[in-house]
Amino acid sequence: MAFPDSSKPIATCVAADCADCPVRGRIHCHFRFGDLAHFLAIGLPGLLVGGAGVLGAGVGHLVFWVALMVGFFGFIEIRVMCAHCPHYAEKGRTLGCWANHGAPKIWNYRPGPMSAVEKRVFFVGLAAVWGYPLPLLVTGGKWFLLVLYTLTNAGFFLALRLFLCARCMNFACPLNTVDGPTRELFLQRHPSVARHWTPLDTD
Repeated sequence: MAFPDSSKPIATCVAADCADCPVRGRIHCHFRFGDLAHFLAIGLPGLLVGGAGVLGAGVGHLVFWVALMVGFFGFIEIRVMCAHCPHYAEKGRTLGCWANHGAPKIWNYRPGPMSAVEKRVFFVGLAAVWGYPLPLLVTGGKWFLLVLYTLTNAGFFLALRLFLCARCMNFACPLNTVDGPTRELFLQRHPSVARHWTPLDTD
């Protein structure tokens, strides 16, 4: 579960070193524990609030929700979205990224865009995970937790889009917000990835 060696380019990069990289600071190629901690700091509050509300509806509901998250983030999301990321080409049997650190790499690496089916599965999975607590909070009359759950998760997705997705190398992800010119500069150094993309795909 180690992170990529920051002293050398990632596996898909053809550069000899990271000196004078045109996307340094614009694409996040190397991850550290601090990146994982940052992601958890913005993502866990909403899940903890949701967990408190789900637990109020019964332990069985909480167990099901946790199983849903593990199944989606640990296996399904890895197949439909993470397997398209250049980071997936790194050595090792588990991911060492800032989001799904430690998840098993049981699927084949699939550089290039996600298919329409994969995108649907991805969004349905996100909706299922974050939507599951909502009816339980409403039917349980837990209005304070409902408001807090909504606000903390809105803040999470806003921070995700503005600060993490804006520098992510997984251009296949529908949430990725890296601009077109930066994507092109990145792909120039990653020809094994670039050949799976067309200019239209990277816009």
